[in-house]
Amino acid sequence: MRRTRPWGFLPIPLMVAVVSVFAPAAEYNSATERLLRSLHHELLWVAVPLAIIVEAALFYAMIKFHDNDDPKPTKQNRRLEITWTIAVAIVLLFVGASSYMVLTSPMVSTQPGQSHAGSDAVDVHIVGQNWFWRFEYPDSNVTTTNTLVLPANRTVFFTISSKDVVHSVHIPALGIKEDAFPGRTNTYRTHLTDTGTYRLYCAEFCGTGHSKMLATVKVVSPERYQQWLRKQKRDASGSSGNASSKNATTGSV
Repeated sequence: MRRTRPWGFLPIPLMVAVVSVFAPAAEYNSATERLLRSLHHELLWVAVPLAIIVEAALFYAMIKFHDNDDPKPTKQNRRLEITWTIAVAIVLLFVGASSYMVLTSPMVSTQPGQSHAGSDAVDVHIVGQNWFWRFEYPDSNVTTTNTLVLPANRTVFFTISSKDVVHSVHIPALGIKEDAFPGRTNTYRTHLTDTGTYRLYCAEFCGTGHSKMLATVKVVSPERYQQWLRKQKRDASGSSGNASSKNATTGSV
């Protein structure tokens, strides 16, 4: 009887594993994105070999025993059971330790009230409201609507809140996601590493206008950021006369 080799089923998942694990790392737009994507890459080193081993055992059992007319009960193997219990414990410890070090980083889980006094960090207040975003720059007395402008190579502290219902700030390209609650503030910290234009979404269903609650995020050079701040101040002063410079304006770079 010709013996079928189950390993013929493995080239496709093996190719996917090689591409996923050994693919060169892409450039990251923020320190937060770098931490999260590096964690995902590390976990692939565990998940991919385990998936291949399980699938190989599954195909082997299917092919070897599919026409067995006299199946026998599985014999107990204490040494094997102890071995795979220890192996699972090691895998879980690795996953837990790796995840803990990343998820407790200040760039991923910023503690409320964390001080950034004396640093050159940019302070931005994000306020969600049905159905738009307002961005306040308290250090510069500038406010914009649906356009968030940030400097590259700078640390940014976001203070996030809501005026009405629960919203969620989600900037996938920067690895940022934080809920906005009414009557409460959340803090998020990141360090931007590259210039570019990105999209901010509301990731929490907030009503009929949820799908349109978008904003544009522009990360520019520090020089262009300072120019933009000065322009916003001039425009606010020229359009409102003696009104406060905190009146909402639409930012542009």
